[in-house]
Amino acid sequence: MSKTYTMIQVSRNSTHPSVLEVKLNRPEIRNAFNEAMIEELTHVFQKEVLDESVRIVVLSGSGSHFSAGGDLNWMKKSVEMDHAGNLADTRRLSRMFASMNECPKPLIGVVHGAAIGGGVGMVSVCDIVIATEDTQFSLSEVRLGIIPACIGPFVVAKIGASHARGLFISAERFTAKRALEIGLIHEMVSDQAGLKTALDRLLGNMTQCGPKAMAAAKRLVLELSWPEKRSKHPDPIEFVSQMLAEIRVSDEGQEGLKAFLEKRKPGWLGGAK
Repeated sequence: MSKTYTMIQVSRNSTHPSVLEVKLNRPEIRNAFNEAMIEELTHVFQKEVLDESVRIVVLSGSGSHFSAGGDLNWMKKSVEMDHAGNLADTRRLSRMFASMNECPKPLIGVVHGAAIGGGVGMVSVCDIVIATEDTQFSLSEVRLGIIPACIGPFVVAKIGASHARGLFISAERFTAKRALEIGLIHEMVSDQAGLKTALDRLLGNMTQCGPKAMAAAKRLVLELSWPEKRSKHPDPIEFVSQMLAEIRVSDEGQEGLKAFLEKRKPGWLGGAK
């Protein structure tokens, strides 16, 4: 599905065509998001990522920062809206984050400069995050008299209630080192050249993996870790047993195991079955 975007850039990775690159593209205002960017990102994560040729998604920001969170002009509009208008607006924002969080393909975040407010929310919905050591993070909403509500479920799931309580309430800025320590990011590199090196390494590894297996592995974690999803599985042992059995008898599971035993590449890498 093709679409012209104004707030983001969407393209295929030149080395790995199965990788969809989504870049926030408002560098003049530090990639702050507004209703237009929210609509575009929602479309990409509800439609474009479902293309069977897409195996991995990479999220990054253009210019000197990843994302400064909400656009001030967008936030100004909320002052003039009544409760119903604000509720419709916050629901759209929440749906965007939910769509990103439940993206069926692995989502890699490549972060630099600053990730503030909703920018931290975007970091939180990524499966793997690489950031430069000089990146600054903050959940700054309470400084504006509001709260990080729409990103709350995703941040809490990522870093836990204890860290979330402290950072939501204090609004303090924190470093990439601390982000690594609390589990918000997974790898810290020295500079943007390091980001590229780390991303190339990840993509080189992940493009070798079974695409359906990666999607199932991601769903497994979401089903076991999110309270409302976990409640659907009163017996988690039975759930994981059933899930693995289904994967083993699937076409991809059968092919992957046979290829390993026969010492050849699996079909998704061009191996002969």
